[in-house]
Amino acid sequence: MSPSTPLAPLDPARVSELAQDAVRALMREGESENTLRSYRSALKYWAGWYALRYGGPIRLPVSEAVVLQFVVDHAERSTPNGLACELPPELDAALVEGGYKQGPGAPSLATLTHRLSVLSKLHQLKDLPNPCHGAQLRELLSRIRRAYARRGAAPARKPALTREPLEALLATCDDSLRGLRDRALLLFAWASGGRRRSEVTQATCENVRKTGERAYAFTLLHSKTNQAGADRPENVKPVVGVAADALEAWLRASGIASGPIFRRIRRGDRVAEPLSPAAVRDIVVKRCALAGIETPFSAHSIRSGFVTEAARQEVSLAETMAMTGHASVKGVATYFRADPAQARAARLLEEAPKRD
Repeated sequence: MSPSTPLAPLDPARVSELAQDAVRALMREGESENTLRSYRSALKYWAGWYALRYGGPIRLPVSEAVVLQFVVDHAERSTPNGLACELPPELDAALVEGGYKQGPGAPSLATLTHRLSVLSKLHQLKDLPNPCHGAQLRELLSRIRRAYARRGAAPARKPALTREPLEALLATCDDSLRGLRDRALLLFAWASGGRRRSEVTQATCENVRKTGERAYAFTLLHSKTNQAGADRPENVKPVVGVAADALEAWLRASGIASGPIFRRIRRGDRVAEPLSPAAVRDIVVKRCALAGIETPFSAHSIRSGFVTEAARQEVSLAETMAMTGHASVKGVATYFRADPAQARAARLLEEAPKRD
């Protein structure tokens, strides 16, 4: 059956305006909120730096010369007077005053490379000549990475929240509604494989089901290591034992029977809207303060804590990776925090092996 009003034929050589809007919406929906936030922050910084450096609004495509200037403005190099970069102090102060950066000084190498990758992706999405693909820039960045490595400027890694400090945090959780929630959240995040903040807030009554006595199963359909949402056996993460007990106690006390499991608690012990990923970090920081722990643990410490504790207890690497969701040994290894003092290889002379 043909429509009463024929549709205008589309031009096969170009994407319609409606389709372009749909593509942009799908691209946004396919990115995590944390990723989008980091993109906005990077582009805001580019706009502020460009306006102050060149006296006008930034326009695309950006030239490779501008990107090279950006790199030398922000990458530190050794001088007779110490480390320095080419960003003028007055421009640096203006960026801080304008809210483009938190404080004066050069950014970390990770921040610099992230801002470059965001600019590169923007040019790629807009099908523009990419100033970040030039041979000179690639060689410069390679040399900068080597220089930073020689200076020992390794990327900062959050310490591992292993079993002992985790138990100290749990000891601060009383039987109040907030205490029950925080205990359930910490144990759920840690025991289900070291879940990320966004993954914890994705937990709902619909994807967390009771499977037996002191046992739940959390079906994680989307994560950083499974962004396409592929149906895999390892998507199901067990939550058992004390973690299951804490989860059940929280659900019973809160009365939550559908939707997100972990929620804010308002005045008068009113269970309110779902927690944001940032709130997971705040809970870890707050419980550390209550426990008198000065180690700068964060929400990311839960993931490294799980991996490190699993290695300490000699859990197989395959089992650990099934819980964390890592597809490569290299990926999971980045979360292991070795304690050199406990290394067996460092104690070969302490106890001589018995020989026949």
